[in-house]
Amino acid sequence: MKLPEPRSPQKIIGLPTSSSKVAVVKTSPRTVLEDIQRAMEMAGIKNALKSDVTTILKDNISWHFPFPGANTTPWQLEGAVLGLKRNGFQDVVCVQNKTVVTDAFKGEDLNKYTPIFKKYQIPVLFNFHKKDMTWVEFKPKAPLLVLDQIFYEGIFIPNYFFGKNIVHLPTIKCHIHTTTTGAMKNAFGGLLSTHRHYTHTWIHETLVDLLVIQKEIHSGIFAVMDGTTAGNGPGPRTMYPEEKNIILASADQVAIDAVAAKMMGFDPLSIRYINLAHQAGLGCGDPREIEIVGEDVSHVNWNFSVGTNAIKFAAKIFWFGPLKNMQSFFFRTPFVHLFIFASEIYHDYYRWLLKDRPVFRKWLRQTQWGKLFASYPPIE
Repeated sequence: MKLPEPRSPQKIIGLPTSSSKVAVVKTSPRTVLEDIQRAMEMAGIKNALKSDVTTILKDNISWHFPFPGANTTPWQLEGAVLGLKRNGFQDVVCVQNKTVVTDAFKGEDLNKYTPIFKKYQIPVLFNFHKKDMTWVEFKPKAPLLVLDQIFYEGIFIPNYFFGKNIVHLPTIKCHIHTTTTGAMKNAFGGLLSTHRHYTHTWIHETLVDLLVIQKEIHSGIFAVMDGTTAGNGPGPRTMYPEEKNIILASADQVAIDAVAAKMMGFDPLSIRYINLAHQAGLGCGDPREIEIVGEDVSHVNWNFSVGTNAIKFAAKIFWFGPLKNMQSFFFRTPFVHLFIFASEIYHDYYRWLLKDRPVFRKWLRQTQWGKLFASYPPIE
């Protein structure tokens, strides 16, 4: 297989645009539900989405274990539900996705989403269940950078997503492949199948292409980003949680990622996926051009650093290094199951048991957000 050659971004005319406004709200466990709703309204939730169609909640389960900073928080999910309903969006569902390294059912239980779904009567659908949705070929009207070359047999996405609003629920955290991860990356699991690891060498271009697709298929796009406990270090799982007490909201997926990146201490336009999306006119990646409402974060710098771990080391060899040209053999054949097995052993049986579960337990005991998490009811 010939490796894809990413195209240069072009200004895309005719796609829906959103206001480059990002709401930034300081919060606390006592006020967080109201603060999330306020941030949503400050960011223009009513104008961003259509009230007469279904709204998809797309939470972020980077790891089924409830590691702080890695996953959508229960208060983020609950606050988003309340904010939607308060602003006239009554038809709300959640869509979960399957990955090769996380378990959606385990994730929604351990992260305490299930009682919230029951409390507010939110149906949960799974993009890997045929009874919930099917995968259909989609041919974008706008030019893509790389996705059509990676999936040369056709780009397939869930038919359920067409014509619906979507609200992404990412967290503020670093990522070993993309420096930061947020609203744009949150579409990765919902729109691509379990073969999405094919894209890792071209992950930045892929995120831009996915935003193009979202703008073509969704009636509205919005994001509520949780920075109550942010993730420093080699994310999206093995991180160092830091309390930051911040909520972000925006209809501009590029802008909210740019503001989060700047707060973490990175230059947003030096991050390739943000820069490419900015060049294509899919949103605003330049903090100087973004309207920030709420807190003044112009001088905020958390000095985050991605760092490294075993997964990043492997990626440098197989996705970005000397064996890149052989990735079809490694990742498009049964050989890929060895990598999946190695990732499970590393994350679930080494990192969680020996390193990250003690961090989680300390966070539960000693932080205000850990105590709030513990107050949410477990599954019945």
